[in-house]
Amino acid sequence: MFKRLIITGLLLLALLCMGAGGVAGWAWWLYGAQGPATQARAVVVPRGGLGSTVATLQHARVIRDGRLAALVFRVAVHLTRRDGVLHAAELEFPAYGSIRDALFVLRHARPVLHPITVPEGLSVIQVIDLVDRAPVLSGPMPSLAEGDVLPQTYDYEWGTSRAALLARMRGAMDTTLDAVWRDRTPVPEIPDRRTLLILASMVERETAIPAERKQVARVFINRLRLGMRLQSDPTVVYGINHGAGPLGHALTRAELAAPSAYNTYTLPGLPVGPICSPGRAALDAVAHPADGDALYFVADGTGGHVFAGSLADHNRNVGAYRARKEPQGALTGATGAGR
Repeated sequence: MFKRLIITGLLLLALLCMGAGGVAGWAWWLYGAQGPATQARAVVVPRGGLGSTVATLQHARVIRDGRLAALVFRVAVHLTRRDGVLHAAELEFPAYGSIRDALFVLRHARPVLHPITVPEGLSVIQVIDLVDRAPVLSGPMPSLAEGDVLPQTYDYEWGTSRAALLARMRGAMDTTLDAVWRDRTPVPEIPDRRTLLILASMVERETAIPAERKQVARVFINRLRLGMRLQSDPTVVYGINHGAGPLGHALTRAELAAPSAYNTYTLPGLPVGPICSPGRAALDAVAHPADGDALYFVADGTGGHVFAGSLADHNRNVGAYRARKEPQGALTGATGAGR
């Protein structure tokens, strides 16, 4: 009888060991088995305890559902804790990734980066709208002045504050403007960085053709040297709507004659401030303008401009432009400096 009890106990113990071994084997398989995600996906892993991380990954179908998968994940975290801490961030998890893969991402992957591109020539109103609508940013919008930011592409992480992103944009403009200023060809008409920035913003709005930027800059510098008014249409537009967008109509004579702090048809010298965010190329154009004695430019009807050194030549260019445009129903044609 006693011998039978011993044998029964040993058999039960063997079954328990086999069961434990089976559970351990199943857990080990689950640790390395493919996950349910059929494609790579970005998941925001919030700050918090391990429980919230598990719940987030299961809800996002990164790891399998169920208590056993959650337990395997928790145990694996503790057993591999020397491999590093788990990061709270927006992370990209691979398709069919295992629990092992998920832990590697949580510890070693770089956060997902979101690009935001500030195009050359945007006004401060447009930059604020762009940043305000950008996804996954946080916090209120700080104040911003015209010409503060450098147009280029910036990458940011989930949860980045708008204040921090705009601080980077300001820093990029400060750094670039410093570099351009140090490398400039000095001329008395551009005595300081502020003047360079204002002129670059005008060049940016006057032409979208890279080869023309230095020529436009030369026209403005020549006019400043001679005490002529700059007569730049974009400054008039900015004085009317402060960079809210296109007027939707050609400038009228009344608008050209209406005084404002930006209207360079009525003001001597420069407008009171920048009229947009100029890019590096426009800044460089003002720092290193083309040679020549051009004082005027007018649209050529193909998207570019024709430059002239005398009013007589300019008037001929204006006449040629109007002759090309009037058959198409255009009412006006002359643009740029020199009306």
